[in-house]
Amino acid sequence: MTMHINLSPEMEGFIKSLVKTGDYGNETEVIRDAVRRLRAQEMRKAAWQHAIEAGDTDPADDTAYTPNTARQLANEAVQSLQEAAAIDPGVMP
Repeated sequence: MTMHINLSPEMEGFIKSLVKTGDYGNETEVIRDAVRRLRAQEMRKAAWQHAIEAGDTDPADDTAYTPNTARQLANEAVQSLQEAAAIDPGVMP
């Protein structure tokens, strides 16, 4: 599938600079990596939301929420999502 997108000159320059430095082989690789990272971010966000919702189901829970607790919950939620179902290879580049 071919998709055409419009980028600002700054974004285009940034992408070309990544290719020029050898970090990526071509512009398509940069965009694919960016989409993979965005997808991972969205998965973390969904996992965080899941952790929040799961925490709301037990009002008797008197856990003191600290930054470490939040990180632990997020990590556990991401792990749970990863174990629940494999990513559909049809949506991977």
